[in-house]
Amino acid sequence: METARKRVLSLGFSPCPNDTFIFYALVHGRIKKDGLAFREVLEDVETLNRKALRGELDVTKISYHALGHLRENYVALRSGAALGKGCGPLLVARGPLDPGALKGGKIAVPGGLTTAYLLLMLFEPSFRNNTVPMVFSDIMPAVRDGRVDAGLVIHEGRFTYQNYGLHCLMDLGDWWEGRTELPIPLGGIIARRSLGTKVLRAVEEAVRESVLYTRSHPEEAASYIKGHAQEIDTLVINSHIGLYVNDFTVDIGSEGENALRVMFEMAGDAGIFEGPGKTAKNKNSLFIA
Repeated sequence: METARKRVLSLGFSPCPNDTFIFYALVHGRIKKDGLAFREVLEDVETLNRKALRGELDVTKISYHALGHLRENYVALRSGAALGKGCGPLLVARGPLDPGALKGGKIAVPGGLTTAYLLLMLFEPSFRNNTVPMVFSDIMPAVRDGRVDAGLVIHEGRFTYQNYGLHCLMDLGDWWEGRTELPIPLGGIIARRSLGTKVLRAVEEAVRESVLYTRSHPEEAASYIKGHAQEIDTLVINSHIGLYVNDFTVDIGSEGENALRVMFEMAGDAGIFEGPGKTAKNKNSLFIA
């Protein structure tokens, strides 16, 4: 009877270790919120981006690039973010070469709504004309086998691309940090505006508590995290979590908010989407008031 009275929200996140770390406690009932329950939807991040674009999810992890196209119906939460330094996407190829040599070549990207793709467009706008979208786990094999000239790797690929005999041509995180002196905002959690401020704040608090719970009980969550990971090596999993789950994940803070606004302003200037504050509709659109 108690469960029947709860409002069940669809909760989308990827099987990557940082996401399963964040949401372990929430989907396993370790975090209780009166009147709320969550139904997990596990998909790769680009699938989640597309589901959000179609309005299919109540709460979901997305690439921050996707949020630029979702602000009318979704708002960002301040907890659950993947944001930091030294954690950006890498442009890799079979051998060392200047990134400029890729103009006209084929570059595999992990989806057209990923922040990795947004950074690539900001770095070199002409690359948008020769990208090949594919699931992120297929990118390194495609580069290794010569089906594409280069690839943009994310997630565990940052730690494993050398296993495929690949070379890093450009760390787009380093490029971003050198240009802005800000942490790189890769992805975060969004929720439907129509849920209302009270529910949105409760969800934001629940995500924060879930992160803190798993930080305090890492062994409890280990089998769940490993069971969903693309790379099952424990060292790779722990390195992934250590890089992408940090204090910004607990609360994005003023520095994180500023980093996201700067990225959106740069994307707006590049004509990718409108920057924040450029229309009345978008004036306060990024975070819960």
